[in-house]
Amino acid sequence: MRYLLAGGSGFLGSALRSHLTGKGHEVVRLVRREPSSSDERQWDPYHQQLNPEDVAAADIVVNLSGAPIARLWTAKHKERIRGSRVACTRTIAGVIASLEKPPTLLNQSGVHAYGEGRGAEVLTEDSTLGSGFLAETVQQWEAEAMAAAESGARVCLMRTGVVLDRHGGALKPMLIPFRLGVGGPLGDGTQFFSVISLTDWLRAVSFLGDQRDATGPYNLTGPQAPTNAEFTAALGARLHRPTKLRVPRFALTTATGELSGELLGSLRVRPHRLLDAGFTFEHPDVESIVSAALAG
Repeated sequence: MRYLLAGGSGFLGSALRSHLTGKGHEVVRLVRREPSSSDERQWDPYHQQLNPEDVAAADIVVNLSGAPIARLWTAKHKERIRGSRVACTRTIAGVIASLEKPPTLLNQSGVHAYGEGRGAEVLTEDSTLGSGFLAETVQQWEAEAMAAAESGARVCLMRTGVVLDRHGGALKPMLIPFRLGVGGPLGDGTQFFSVISLTDWLRAVSFLGDQRDATGPYNLTGPQAPTNAEFTAALGARLHRPTKLRVPRFALTTATGELSGELLGSLRVRPHRLLDAGFTFEHPDVESIVSAALAG
């Protein structure tokens, strides 16, 4: 199949490109600069410039575009977080909706759709959505993606948890204090932390691409969400390092500002629809996810 990939230069996009080409698929990347190879096409999502012929030539469009979340949330950066996701998705979905024979859209989303924290409540795709900056951003993001369905396009909303791999994403900077023996739980550590191995995330994206009847939201997380303390213990054990030093709530709030609400919030997300569709996880629990992430 021919994939058109937006956001292909980041951690997940680069890994997905390699995964898909390794399975024999053709992958064309959307880039904002002048194309430098035959597998690149130029676009300008902020001015809604995207060649419909590039989209029509694809079987599946994967949209992973968006400014990074894990940095200090100034007012300007919050605007970038929301604006980048909305603009890119609006441009892609608008073109797809205009086509007579539209491709499938697999649109990145996030488990933060369910809010900042829901305690021990098990959250499935049927759960009510939450509130807060990221929740509202995700909900707006998803609404833009669903505009592609107006032409009859198949749209999947990939509500992704924390994808773990030592080469990038959240785990890479996290490894520094843990390897120094100063890693530990955030706050009291009882909050649930929905994670998935990079391997299973890649397999899940491919799976949704292949399932012709798959539409709507899908949680892309491991089937058993650990608590932050359980994740910390698994990572420390795998690295053979102590994990006694807790990061106090007040220290995290001082260091990260508004982002601390998301880091300390509890989201116990279960991939109910993915499991019901027959997807099997290679790394179903926190120990196997951490082992796979460190093996890389």
